[in-house]
Amino acid sequence: MSLHDTPLANRVHIGIFGKRNAGKSSLINALCGQNVAIVSEVKGTTTDPVYKAMELLPLGPIALIDTPGIDDCGDLGDLRARRARAVINKTDAAVVAIDAAVGLDETDRDLLRLLRSKDIPYIVAYNKSDLISIQPPNKENAIAVSAKTSENIDALKARIAALITIGEPKLRIAGDLINAGDFVVLVTPIDKSAPKGRLILPQQQTIRDVLEADATAIVVKEHELRQTLENLGKKPSLVVTDSQVFAKAAADVSRDIPLTSFSILFARYKGFLAQALKGAATIDSLEEGDRILISEGCTHHRQCDDIGRVKLPRWIKNHANKRLEFDFTSGGEFPDDLSPYRLIVHCGGCMLNEREMRYRQGLAADQGAAITNYGVLIAHMQGILRRSVAMFPHLAALIEERRR
Repeated sequence: MSLHDTPLANRVHIGIFGKRNAGKSSLINALCGQNVAIVSEVKGTTTDPVYKAMELLPLGPIALIDTPGIDDCGDLGDLRARRARAVINKTDAAVVAIDAAVGLDETDRDLLRLLRSKDIPYIVAYNKSDLISIQPPNKENAIAVSAKTSENIDALKARIAALITIGEPKLRIAGDLINAGDFVVLVTPIDKSAPKGRLILPQQQTIRDVLEADATAIVVKEHELRQTLENLGKKPSLVVTDSQVFAKAAADVSRDIPLTSFSILFARYKGFLAQALKGAATIDSLEEGDRILISEGCTHHRQCDDIGRVKLPRWIKNHANKRLEFDFTSGGEFPDDLSPYRLIVHCGGCMLNEREMRYRQGLAADQGAAITNYGVLIAHMQGILRRSVAMFPHLAALIEERRR
């Protein structure tokens, strides 16, 4: 996979924020060296966040996000401004664009306070320095630039890169669970909900992670699993299954072979697994009329037996044996107020970056809302959760505590 193929969720997200006509879109174009955003003197030209993937050394793959003006007004303008602020929740670092001729005002200061409250590093870019000479205040992480003449644009890139600390390598999806030369069997159903001509992103990323561990990835459909295991001639060190066929995989895989799901691996990868294990237990105490939120991080065409909209609600109602209410969100949608919900069931989050997932998890924790994910909940409902996390002893202990 080249840097250009890096999924959006795995890129560092750099948000460009500011008031209307501060030159945000012009800055995006200057930083990219391309006309990727529409530039106009008319206020409110940018109506929705616009993403541009690029490489920025030494960070590597990043996503620049052009946002609507935070000072937009009117019913439609308020919606645009809310969308701009929503981008903050998935932003790893921010550039606050200021019109140098206007200077910093209270709206900009409110934005800076919001960024600081969320521990988001930022730089203030005083744009249009070709029109007016300005010396940014020393107390700010600030720079004077001109998107029109490209003055200090390279310096701005360097300052953006310096905002992000490159730490230790992140947790692997599965690579830390296996050794070089191991066999890993990946159970990937190919049904009408699967994308034509390709595997879904969690499957692709898991295959790549297995190969990077110098292990062998063996990809099979659920109906071929038993025969494949019999024909291998070598016991696999791990079997990873799609959550929808968890029960069948559990029946076909002997108990001496570790078994888990893509969804559980991604919950761990996103730092969500412990919280998801605790949240899954909530399904056993649901009451009549409780409301459940099912949230998907991606947007896709819904099939007649869609996992999020159809299968999960049916399985949850059958397990709880209660009359329940369901709401659904997808993509960047996620409610600020989670108080109506007894339980939130989230997808694996493969299309969401780490900060966005942390925000959603933190929001649930702050409001005392139980949250879990598809694979963890399905394993719990099918009575195989304990087996599915057995390779993580400290997390398996959480299940034992809950059982006591």
